[in-house]
Amino acid sequence: MNQHYDLIVIGTGAGGGTVVHELAPTGKKILVLERGDFLPREKENWSPEKVYQDHRYYTEEQWCDQEGETVDPQTCYWVGGNTKVYGAALLLMRERDFDEVEHKGGISPAWELKYQDFAPYYTQAEKLFNVHGKKGQDPTEPKRDEYPYPPVSHEPQMQTTVDSLKQLGYSPFNLPVGLKLNEVDRSLSQCIRCDTCDGFPCLVDGKADAEVNCINPTRKYDNVTLMTGAKVLKLHTNSTGKEVTGVETDLGDRTEIFSGNLVVVACGAINSAALLLRSANDSHPNGLANSSDQVGRNFMKHLATTIVALSDRQNETVYQKTIGLNDFYWGEPDFPYPMGMVQNTGNVKAGMIPAEAPPLLAPFVKFSPEKALEIVAQHSTGWWLQTEDLPDPNNRVRWAKDRVGLDYTPNNLEARDRLIHRWTETLKAITKSTKHVIPLGIYPRSYIPLSAVGHQCGTCRFGEDASTSVLNLDCRTHDVENLYVVDSSFFPSNSGVNPTLTIIANAIRVAEQLKQLI
Repeated sequence: MNQHYDLIVIGTGAGGGTVVHELAPTGKKILVLERGDFLPREKENWSPEKVYQDHRYYTEEQWCDQEGETVDPQTCYWVGGNTKVYGAALLLMRERDFDEVEHKGGISPAWELKYQDFAPYYTQAEKLFNVHGKKGQDPTEPKRDEYPYPPVSHEPQMQTTVDSLKQLGYSPFNLPVGLKLNEVDRSLSQCIRCDTCDGFPCLVDGKADAEVNCINPTRKYDNVTLMTGAKVLKLHTNSTGKEVTGVETDLGDRTEIFSGNLVVVACGAINSAALLLRSANDSHPNGLANSSDQVGRNFMKHLATTIVALSDRQNETVYQKTIGLNDFYWGEPDFPYPMGMVQNTGNVKAGMIPAEAPPLLAPFVKFSPEKALEIVAQHSTGWWLQTEDLPDPNNRVRWAKDRVGLDYTPNNLEARDRLIHRWTETLKAITKSTKHVIPLGIYPRSYIPLSAVGHQCGTCRFGEDASTSVLNLDCRTHDVENLYVVDSSFFPSNSGVNPTLTIIANAIRVAEQLKQLI
């Protein structure tokens, strides 16, 4: 048994990184275990071929689906987790998202905490992650203070798109993004508004991610020990099963067991559930903290679609990800059900197209001349559509034959399909110069890539009833008194906005409670 710690945090992504950042100044003895290393800063950070075609920064680990077929997950094991390659879109959930919402495909359940419970922590999260935005533009936006940083400006062609959307009666807004950007004094700006941001690691540390904003600032504290290359294999408990007494960790050349007064699991919704399931013992035969049989269940990841609008006019925009639109968020008069959110993707690059093309176009794209792909990219604008998928206990994480298993059948598809149709028609209407709208990523209804798990959530939902939830409202497991799960696992529902800001806000909220305990 290795030395004892006041707190052990497993994982350094949006949840774990934030907890470490908030608790490091307490002086308490904290061990941080991260299975990955620091992502290398190298020229390949900005290479579309390396990032999108070769998946240079994704894990080589393989999972399986419910049929036992191999899944190559698009997920990162680095200090900072998936925030190292995220698009940094950081949005509040809408007030109604915390209530029960009727969808065309079913019910999105109510949260037992509401928007007002998270509001002060959202404010802190936006400051911590350098969120740029402007309140009052989005008609679905909840009551809030002004953003801590001014909105990222639209470049000329994106401003033209905004103006066209407004002429059609829509309410586009400056997409809230986490960037270390100062557009008034560029000498104070780490972000250089490059064209490889969304989906790419940032070579200049200009994107607000969990490594840059949370972990790196804590490395000055002597009370914080960060171990990289430290994969947690199993959590051990005492004989009653009420307390975690050991964190068994593979350090590459050896295995060690660490102990702590409190243990925070923050591996991401999929891997946190998998860790609890593979930690089964005599007191917890179905997996640790799983007396409710809810660990791993209700896995959600959004119904996401990428649309590329091709125009006869070259798109000279350098940093493209500046527009959000929620006019369809709660539906339309003749479809009174939520449809979801629209936002820009990052720039479309020639080297991305072979990796992102839908199956029907893939053979043609594969053999297209490089110059042809470059021309297509230069005339493209990317859009990201996301529709809420609903919690289903049969959509779940399993631990299957020493690897992660994912059972997932998409639901709420009619709302997604309607959003795709409405936005495609809108793109055709906003400018006469748009000749074609080509959907790169609209798959047949029977196929949505399981490997795309960037918005994963919901596998250890929180609630007051221990028979229907895994965590209490402080994100402590009902069954194990010193064990917390602080990532997107706690979500009872997905909402239609990106989950990261809510993960960060909740981590700040839970850290406030942990300060009283360690």
